[in-house]
Amino acid sequence: MSADRDLPSTCRVAVVGGGAAGFFAAIACAEADGGPVVLLEKSSQLLAKVKISGGGRCNVTHACFDPGVLVTCYPRGGRELRGPLHHFQPTDTIAWFEARGVKLKTEADGRMFPITDRSETIIQCLMDAASASGAEIFTRTGLIRADRSAAGFRLALDGNRTLDADHIILATGGPRAATGGPAVAAALGHTLSEPVPSLFTFHIEDERLKGLAGVAVERARARVVDAAFDETGPVLITHWGVSGPAILRLSAWGARWMHKRDYDFSIRVNWVGAQTRDDMMRDLRTMKETKAKKLVAGDPAFAIPARLWERLALAAGIRAETRWAHVEREALLAFAEQLTAGEFQVRGKSMNKEEFVTCGGVNLREVDVRTMESRRCPGLYFAGEILDIDGITGGYNFQSAWTTGWIAGHAAAAKASA
Repeated sequence: MSADRDLPSTCRVAVVGGGAAGFFAAIACAEADGGPVVLLEKSSQLLAKVKISGGGRCNVTHACFDPGVLVTCYPRGGRELRGPLHHFQPTDTIAWFEARGVKLKTEADGRMFPITDRSETIIQCLMDAASASGAEIFTRTGLIRADRSAAGFRLALDGNRTLDADHIILATGGPRAATGGPAVAAALGHTLSEPVPSLFTFHIEDERLKGLAGVAVERARARVVDAAFDETGPVLITHWGVSGPAILRLSAWGARWMHKRDYDFSIRVNWVGAQTRDDMMRDLRTMKETKAKKLVAGDPAFAIPARLWERLALAAGIRAETRWAHVEREALLAFAEQLTAGEFQVRGKSMNKEEFVTCGGVNLREVDVRTMESRRCPGLYFAGEILDIDGITGGYNFQSAWTTGWIAGHAAAAKASA
């Protein structure tokens, strides 16, 4: 692996992008006798997203083994992934890594990690597999342009270098900028859906949340007031607003809607998950009767953290020194509202550093998803986030990278060796 040694002048397959999809495509292609295979990465760092995913543990995939269910976890591209997932799904991902000495474990929420809890385990596995396959890796070698040639493609690269390839697999990640892979795809006849952020956290300035950074509710329900986006799961209060799996999923499904509104909208949060306001009102009346002498603010319930409970009670007009016996009906109603339907104004977002997924990419109608080959430019293949496919948080985006990379690699190898 080097940017300093001489780049070969020709190869059968050039894979552009040194992330999860690119590595998987290069390995699959080389192992299927599609070589020589050259993998090009514009930066000095390979598998960057793999390294930081899951807080440095790498959320490899999700323990969902029915493709029909799995596709429902992709806000964009799920329908098109149904067929590919029948060829390479989480069961195959688990088997692939275990065959190379890496065992995965399943956590309570279905996310799957290496048993070492270290992303370096996955990185080393991919590096070793690429080396064993014979694929050549070059870092600091960015793609500038790709032109059709008599034999296939001529790639113009950084440093005034060129590479002739029979086939190209573009796996450069989400199209956050109209350069590199996305620019090449466009120049070769493809249209790209507008790239907008997905999987982001919400900026909220609200007295009810101020000073509560780090407080988490394990099963809250959040929904967008003016749209049909609704998610249940952990919600984490942060220094700038709210995050956590429920919020990230909400942002994935609402990515384009929220972008059009410049990330200015309202959400309602039910901190107790399933209970309605009426259910909560009955429970609060019971607490008023059975805990009459206790301080409301000091008597948290429904698995709500004490500091958040106190803050919501205060928002309902219940002071810190108020005992249950002295809470008026109007205050109980207001408290039930705060607990089950508190409204918060979102003004802005922050990208989740562990995910930074982009919604948008190469239009899937222009790709044969059975092979990941372009319908516009024969010999050009795609894998990973450069396609208009993105999943919710939980290992789904890596699974689509493994699936599309595996299919593209095998398809390119079949063509290269024909």
